[in-house]
Amino acid sequence: MARRNKKGRDVTGIVIIDKPTGQSSNHILQRVKRLFDAKKAGHTGSLDPLATGVLPVCLGDATKLSSYLLDADKQYHVTCQLGIITDSGDADGNVLEELPIPEFTESTLNQVIQQFIGEIDQVPPMFSALKHQGQPLYKLARQGIDVERKARRITIYEIQLLDYQKQSFTLSVRCSKGTYIRTLVEDISHALGTGGHVTMLRRTAVAGYDLSDAITLTSLQEKSDKQGIKALDELLQQAEDALPDWPSIQLDEEGTKNISFGRSISVHEPFISANVRLFNVNNEFIGLGEMSAEGVVSPKRLFANAVA
Repeated sequence: MARRNKKGRDVTGIVIIDKPTGQSSNHILQRVKRLFDAKKAGHTGSLDPLATGVLPVCLGDATKLSSYLLDADKQYHVTCQLGIITDSGDADGNVLEELPIPEFTESTLNQVIQQFIGEIDQVPPMFSALKHQGQPLYKLARQGIDVERKARRITIYEIQLLDYQKQSFTLSVRCSKGTYIRTLVEDISHALGTGGHVTMLRRTAVAGYDLSDAITLTSLQEKSDKQGIKALDELLQQAEDALPDWPSIQLDEEGTKNISFGRSISVHEPFISANVRLFNVNNEFIGLGEMSAEGVVSPKRLFANAVA
């Protein structure tokens, strides 16, 4: 039986959504895919339903960049409610324990925060998408099952105290991939001598995109209803701009042909070795490659236009 072609357009680009609270990242992804009538779509790392903020959605060939954007640094604003521990680490969870809140000063809180800046080991929470023997941890957690998790090395580049009250504090956090903000907040609250959970989490930046690049789903829907799909296409970020820290290499006609067939090629570039963005002779972005210290470029993820 022949496989049916996927419905939708071959549209490529990245749209930055300001995710609302109460909806899953996958729900947002499916709505964006329908609005753009795209054949393919993928997001660049889930946000909790409670969380809001920057969620890049990749369409078409740009989905080949998703895993690399997932590895990018991120920035959040987060509010911690002190004195209450929940099973999920946020306000959507069930209360496990209520603890007294010791008096603390801004100076004390800042001293505690400083302990969590730099490279640290963090144990992932049970309410996460990490898998144990093929099962997502959050599914096990909902069954009341707790399994041992190995600590992972993450980097907290910066934490700024934005506000604090007797029973809460709000932080701005800039961090590496793999960081669980709920766990960070819990650990800070424990270091203060109590417990805590997240009541507000907003991602303000990821992979060079921030809230100034983002559009709400409501605005996206209104634009679609009033101006049509062409107006939506004007909102798309170019895939070639998604990894600005990656050097670019422009290939000649022969180099483009060899790369498109999956062959490695030799180039003369001023950098020693790197992940690189590849452009053809017409300066069209054709995908990603990896250059060795010997100047040999191998294709990693190629776009449909990377043809001989």
